[in-house]
Amino acid sequence: MNDTSLTNVSNGIVAWLFGITGPLLIVLSSAAKGGLSQSELSSWIFSIYIVGGLLSIILSLYYKQPIAVAFSIPGAIIVGTSLANHTFQDVIGAYIITGFTILLLGLSGVISKILRILPTPIMMGMVSGVLLPFGVNIITALKDDFLINGAIFLTFLIMTFFSNSLKKFPPIIAAMIVAAVLYSIFRPISLIEVTLSVAEPQIYIPSFRLATIGEVVIPLLITVIAIQNAQGIGILKSMQFDPPVNAMTNWSGIGSIINSFFGAHSACIAGPMTGILADTNARNTAYTGAVWMGILWIIFGLFAPIAVTLTSIIPASLILLLGGLALLGVLKNSLELSFTSNFKMGALFSFMITVSEIEFLSIGAPFWGLVGGTIVSFVMEKDDFRRVG
Repeated sequence: MNDTSLTNVSNGIVAWLFGITGPLLIVLSSAAKGGLSQSELSSWIFSIYIVGGLLSIILSLYYKQPIAVAFSIPGAIIVGTSLANHTFQDVIGAYIITGFTILLLGLSGVISKILRILPTPIMMGMVSGVLLPFGVNIITALKDDFLINGAIFLTFLIMTFFSNSLKKFPPIIAAMIVAAVLYSIFRPISLIEVTLSVAEPQIYIPSFRLATIGEVVIPLLITVIAIQNAQGIGILKSMQFDPPVNAMTNWSGIGSIINSFFGAHSACIAGPMTGILADTNARNTAYTGAVWMGILWIIFGLFAPIAVTLTSIIPASLILLLGGLALLGVLKNSLELSFTSNFKMGALFSFMITVSEIEFLSIGAPFWGLVGGTIVSFVMEKDDFRRVG
């Protein structure tokens, strides 16, 4: 790839590192809650990373935009609860129905129409609310390990200060190098318990039970379309990209259907990881970061059995720090787009509801942020709606 740069490679590595740590822990927790076997868990992890990696590469190369396809994080939480009350095969049946529903909605074009009607500041208010905790994580990481993480943060600040002179050396790469050196000296990581083994994915035959479908499909559908995909689309718009909404929805549906037969839950556009990949001055070549991330995800998926031990080895505070630093630019841009034009009150309520992390009807706060922000804006900012009407 001639368009590859050190910045794009570093963004791809950070996005990959983010995707195999915190989000994976939620999958592991849900699998434990549902009592899945090691082979079932291995197949689940194999699919979400292999399918996500392949679709990230394909979509990013075709549309020349940094499109990160992954798996629904709040969806994994919903699945964990459902697995505790329903059989694995019944839940897989609900996965399949969810995937086909997402695909049909994408083919109908209704999603792109809804997103065109939804005011951008309200959407960006939701995105800002989702991303704010990642910024706060920087402070949390400094509190957890002030000396080492403080040195990493200081390195990032120094490299940012001299960024005009060091255009080809991204500050996040310098932070990662310093982190590797400091942790190897002061917090050495043991690799004794890690053994390499290749994944052996399983194909599962679904069963369809009305009670399971009623409990799983609608919440999972909303987390994919109105929470995860809306984040990714909003972030790309905030970074001056033109995201292919219908295609992103279609492929989320196709990826979800494929995942289903391997015992894995829904595929979607990954908001925070898309933000990491899109945060570059070289907008025309940002897509290569997603390609590198996709390659790394495929490799990780092939060695899914080591995921549990590998995830437990990487220090949590380091992931919090690097993820927060990588998303700083995107958080700044989304906040600016939320509050520098019309619909400011709607954007504020969208932001506040999302940050509150409330949950209602098994649906997370980002969705209710969009709903509540739109309603408040419609009541309090009628003139703004008239101007765009």
